Amino acid sequence: MTTRVPATLSFLFLWTLPGQVLLRVALAKEEIESGTKGSQTMSPSDFLDKLMGQTSGYDARIRPNFKGPPVNVTCNIFINSFGSVTETTMDYRVNVFLRQQWHDPRLAYQEYPDDSLDLDPSMLDSIWKPDLFFANEKGANFHEVTTDNKLLRIFKNGNVLYSIRLTLILSCPMDLKNFPMDIQTCIMQLESYKFGYTMNDLVFEWLEDAPAVQVAEGLTLPQFILRDEKDLSYCTKHYNTGKFTCIEVKFHLERQMGYYLIQMYIPSLLIVILSWVSFWINMDAAPARVGLGITTVLTMTTQSSGSRASLPKVSYVKAIDIWMAVCLLFVFAALLEYAAVNFVSCQHKEFIRLRRRQRRQHMEEDIIQESRFYFHGYGLGHFLQARDEGPIEGSSIYSSQPPAPLLRERETMRKLYVDRAKRIDTISRAVFPFTFLIFNIFYWVVYKVLRSEDIHQAL
Repeated sequence: MTTRVPATLSFLFLWTLPGQVLLRVALAKEEIESGTKGSQTMSPSDFLDKLMGQTSGYDARIRPNFKGPPVNVTCNIFINSFGSVTETTMDYRVNVFLRQQWHDPRLAYQEYPDDSLDLDPSMLDSIWKPDLFFANEKGANFHEVTTDNKLLRIFKNGNVLYSIRLTLILSCPMDLKNFPMDIQTCIMQLESYKFGYTMNDLVFEWLEDAPAVQVAEGLTLPQFILRDEKDLSYCTKHYNTGKFTCIEVKFHLERQMGYYLIQMYIPSLLIVILSWVSFWINMDAAPARVGLGITTVLTMTTQSSGSRASLPKVSYVKAIDIWMAVCLLFVFAALLEYAAVNFVSCQHKEFIRLRRRQRRQHMEEDIIQESRFYFHGYGLGHFLQARDEGPIEGSSIYSSQPPAPLLRERETMRKLYVDRAKRIDTISRAVFPFTFLIFNIFYWVVYKVLRSEDIHQAL
């Protein structure tokens, strides 16, 4: 008995082994056939219909977590281009990729093998989307070349990624007191529509795992430098219809004043220096000095008007206004300086006319007195009474040349007043440049150093 039992067991083992192998092969074949049949029956179209079609029970009009916690929408922005900052309308133009991501448990799936589904933009009408809008938007447009620039991606766990390309014109209130040495802060506000979902239903958040605001590499602006630091904050809005979520980003734009140096500051500086050439021109050359003064004044006025052409009509004084006003004042003062020089140099003529008038009056009085004394004994006094108020014509006194002392006095007075006029020109040659230099030091220190530091600290 001991030798026959093992033989029986070995026989049974050998007999059942092929059966087990055949059974396993049959079961595996059946599983493969059933899987192939299931995959063939579940096509992508059928899967989408099952996920969000009419038979799925999905309603795009109802938000996720209806009557539950609010939907958290995570936003990030990629700036493709930034420019057209306009001072007159106080706005800027930006081209962005806006990305929104939220969780919709109704769109979670297990039947499809892929971890995510990239759907056609036409499917956007079939799902729920946040009611996001740009609060400070003045104009916007979508991009449809060569197709709608939109992306819809659904993940296996129910997360939804919605990306869209937009070109926006956003308002940017500017403080131009330091123009053109200013730093502007332009805001972009993303807000829930104030007649839609309140914060009980929808909350916007900035992306935390990665930079929420990215800028295209090599992005440059014509007149500004877009600073790296960008302030991300929340700007919850309170309206009559409730409290609505709002997020914002602040772009700091530092103006480059190279254009204004070339077009405004240096030309106006040269015009002021040109007006000082009048101090070295002879005071007797009135046409040259007057023509130079009027030309510089008119040129400076045109330059000042041109500096304000591209700026809004604000009520406060800007840095460029102070510069242009002072330059115009210096040019106008140079023209008035020649008026003063000409007036002082001609004073000796007025003095000579006054002395001549006084001399004539004294001579007339002496003649009248002598004539009365001479003709009184002949009874002609009453005829001379009637001629007291007028000079006696034909008198040899008025036809004679002035005496030598009077000529010397005239020459002395003329030389005195001409020297005074020349002294005014000499003093002006030093006073005008020195005063303008003091103004330049004060101007550039205040606007380029002190106020610039205050602005950087405020940011």
